[in-house]
Amino acid sequence: MTRIPHETSGEPNPFRALTLDHLRRRTSMKWRTYPDDVLPLWVAEMDVPLAEPIVRALTDALALGDTGYPACTGYAEALAGFAGKRWGWQGPAVERTAIVPDVMLGVVEMLKLVTGPGDAVVVNSPVYPPFHQFVEHMDRRVLEAPLGTGLRIDLDTLEETFRRATRGGRRAAFLLCSPHNPTGTVHTMAELAAVAALADRHGVRVVADEIHAPLTAAGVAFVPYLSVPGAESGLSLMSASKAWNLAGLKAALAIAGPAAAADLARLPEEVSHGPSHLGVIAHTAALREGTDWLDAVLAGLDDNRRLLADLLAEHLPAITYRPGEATYLAWLDCRALGLDEGADPADVFLRCGRVALNSGVPFGTGGAGHVRLNLATSPELIAEGVRRMAAALD
Repeated sequence: MTRIPHETSGEPNPFRALTLDHLRRRTSMKWRTYPDDVLPLWVAEMDVPLAEPIVRALTDALALGDTGYPACTGYAEALAGFAGKRWGWQGPAVERTAIVPDVMLGVVEMLKLVTGPGDAVVVNSPVYPPFHQFVEHMDRRVLEAPLGTGLRIDLDTLEETFRRATRGGRRAAFLLCSPHNPTGTVHTMAELAAVAALADRHGVRVVADEIHAPLTAAGVAFVPYLSVPGAESGLSLMSASKAWNLAGLKAALAIAGPAAAADLARLPEEVSHGPSHLGVIAHTAALREGTDWLDAVLAGLDDNRRLLADLLAEHLPAITYRPGEATYLAWLDCRALGLDEGADPADVFLRCGRVALNSGVPFGTGGAGHVRLNLATSPELIAEGVRRMAAALD
């Protein structure tokens, strides 16, 4: 596959566009969960203005009164065009896609297609907490296959977990996080091909959450799961939500590999009623016209990763931070800070430093003693966050 890496777009750094006073006027979860004296560096929202092509598309829709039900294949066509140019992948055939409300609700619907109540869903912990929450709520069992050396997929552990999941001839699925949240790991072609081979050998169906796919660091190539040899029976969920900060404009796409088309065809018709028409318009505009803005975001994130590494080395050297290959999330190992036994570093940083981070505990095995920090903000707020974290330990 021939890919076009992100390049300098000439657009200004979106993370330098908004002041703290401006951000505190927002009414979303990030800015309303904690009191105003808390610096929120937690939930996956970006502190950026909306990309101009998205603003224009939404404004035009509102001017027309175009606020009905979603229709047509424009979103899928936009994703196919983006995937071809960005990742060299011609695989997301429009006829094998379906619009779903968002990625996690799409995950639930895909898992319903390939598993039944009581069946196992394998996850690579530590992993995005809703993987546990949503799976358990739909009456499936979560089986952890913890990440191995370098926070990468441990294929031996994965195979043993697949064996347990399918014991007695039961159906099972592997919920793959790609790129991985919270570590920022980007799985390689070889790793994904090995996953596909193991899944085929053990009769496990793969459902890939690829919501962070556009958010790779410079020099890192994202590999769509459905592009690898042996992944023809896989199902993928993609969205412009994370890369263009569209969480409040609900819309995502479910994509089936060639051998999973019949499964996707069984998706209940009412699922397509959940996405927002304005969400579909926004996501389509992002994928078609928002790549220059995205490249400016990616350049800003590269700068922020370097900044965070430098600040931690200077002020909190006991914290281990390995800059992620993707996402705008930083996974920080705080186990060497010398906190009281059982203390959650996220609680300490919030209580004593007034900075909100995600606790690693809900991410499952391997999460205790860690925090997740959201890098998608201004350099000044990253510096202030580290300053408060250091002060919390004094």
